[in-house]
Amino acid sequence: MSNDYKSVDARTVVLNAAKMNFDGRLDFSVLSDEVQEFDDTTASQLLARIEGADIVVTKEMPVSGDLIRHFPDTVKMINEAGTGYNNLDLAAAKEKGITVCNIPAYSSERVAHTAVMMILNLSSSVQMQMRMLEAGDRSNFTEHLMVDHTEVNGKTLGVVGAGHIGREVIKVAQALGMEILVYTRTPKDDGLTYVSLEELLAESDYVTLHCPLNDATRHLIGKEQLAMMKDSAFLINTARGALIDEPALVEALENGVIAGAGLDVQETEPPADDSPLYDMPNVILTPHMGWKGLETRQRLVDILAANIRAFVNGEPQNVVG
Repeated sequence: MSNDYKSVDARTVVLNAAKMNFDGRLDFSVLSDEVQEFDDTTASQLLARIEGADIVVTKEMPVSGDLIRHFPDTVKMINEAGTGYNNLDLAAAKEKGITVCNIPAYSSERVAHTAVMMILNLSSSVQMQMRMLEAGDRSNFTEHLMVDHTEVNGKTLGVVGAGHIGREVIKVAQALGMEILVYTRTPKDDGLTYVSLEELLAESDYVTLHCPLNDATRHLIGKEQLAMMKDSAFLINTARGALIDEPALVEALENGVIAGAGLDVQETEPPADDSPLYDMPNVILTPHMGWKGLETRQRLVDILAANIRAFVNGEPQNVVG
């Protein structure tokens, strides 16, 4: 990171730094000449902490319209330190004259690789094999392979959402020899096969979600949609948990409506202690780790600093509201 970033004269407050810097290996001082970090911030603490601030940084932290409308007039910019920004009320920010920016594409490859990792692991029943070993069951070694082990080449991957991450998944999946179907609101003339969501669900051996969460996509995959899928198919979600109706998914997994799921995101993060997802043998559950690699988080901070510098110089970038 260039030292030029430290010359930015803007008081910056990072409201939930621990979400990004959980291992203490990131340096937020590069954001501006005056940075104040808080590990976490509650709604009742927020307004006092940003008093006199120019720039506010959040990471997947819900900030209601009511709170934003009470922001001090000094605040001119909110940076959501991630791709999705459904946690922020953009209409309220616009009312206050606050520019909202995000960090697009910083984790595209890493999240895509997480999705592909889940596809490969599910195709080989790796999660089931690990559970067998943990229980002292070595029959996969001493007898014959007791679980399914299938090729992904020649299988159909349905990609819901064809933005940066979706296209990275497509690139890797094509290299693995998979057939690709795509559902998106904005098809392109790029040689890919675009289909309806219904056709994608019915024809795909694996379905992977890569669309934003909004009113139109919340519970995009519910009981009706799960019933459209093959009973041998797997559902992958590395985007936002609420894209899936989680109780409907649990029911489908329990009843063999679909074969399994790989979930890096959940409706509630972390899932409740009694969530059946933790113990289901046909589920890979990971703690929203797709963006959490060190290199990925360092890239996030670099782009965050560039966002702030561009805004201060009167040329804002990555504006979403």
